[in-house]
Amino acid sequence: MSAIVPASSGSVVVERLATDITAAAAWLSDLDGAIGDGDHGVNLRHGFDLVRDRLEGGSSIADALRLIGTTLLEDVGGAMGPLYGVFFLTMASEADGHDFVNLQLFAQMLERATLEVTELGGAQPGDKTLIDVLHPASTAVSTSVSDGADFGSALEVMADTAERARDSTRAMMSRVGRSSRMAERSIGHVDAGAASCAVILRSLATSFRAEFVIQQ
Repeated sequence: MSAIVPASSGSVVVERLATDITAAAAWLSDLDGAIGDGDHGVNLRHGFDLVRDRLEGGSSIADALRLIGTTLLEDVGGAMGPLYGVFFLTMASEADGHDFVNLQLFAQMLERATLEVTELGGAQPGDKTLIDVLHPASTAVSTSVSDGADFGSALEVMADTAERARDSTRAMMSRVGRSSRMAERSIGHVDAGAASCAVILRSLATSFRAEFVIQQ
């Protein structure tokens, strides 16, 4: 027996993401304000509010992720809109045509999205960006697949890994983006992009687990 998430769970995924981003918005903007422009949480909340308004009932996971990606890419300002846009659009592309998402497919979705975001943004692990969360989180999911873990455990490991990786950015010096202007002064602050990425991955873990169906 194994857990799967029906493709029809798109609305649940979006609602959970919108709720979690809204709850974290002020904190994310405070983090961004320490070494950046201070608008990260506001921009993401605006984007997910738009997604929630535009979402059609019964949307598939692929359609919901595509709507998120398109909205963040086209309607959210700052550097993070395009990065998260590509992240969600790539996940949507990998999920297209599937009746459900299982652990193997989710690992593929996350791995491909991480590669696309890395290529677009040009950041590498250690540069104090969302890549410092995406890379270890994706690796943790792939390792779970190799180890024969169940879907629920893999999602929990992913979310926990993301949150530890988020906190590790505090000791890093920013090397990419506007915060790189702070140089050594960026040390001691958690990166806002890493923080929002951890929120998103925890949210996906929560909504997917809530929608589990056990496949015989």
